Amino acid sequence: MAEGEGLFSVDYEVSGRVQGVFFRKYTQEAKRLGLVGWVQNTSHGTVQGQIQGPAARVREMQEWLRKIGSPQSCISQAEFSNEKKIVALEHQDFKILQ
Repeated sequence: MAEGEGLFSVDYEVSGRVQGVFFRKYTQEAKRLGLVGWVQNTSHGTVQGQIQGPAARVREMQEWLRKIGSPQSCISQAEFSNEKKIVALEHQDFKILQ
């Protein structure tokens, strides 16, 4: 973690063509950024999850979720909620949940 940079946590839900296009697999981008959290498909066709880590890296992943996604995805909307500063990470790594 970067020195002097606070840790943040944010929940997300991404809509559009995001299931069946390897979107969850590509969210492993979070690991490359040094983030922890999780991702899963929802029963209503979206992908949701949580990311935690240094503020700048969390913002970078938010942009990835908003604009990039997997090569075959078509993101129509990315919503972020429960953004908060945290004292310590609540997850060990970044996981794809079933």
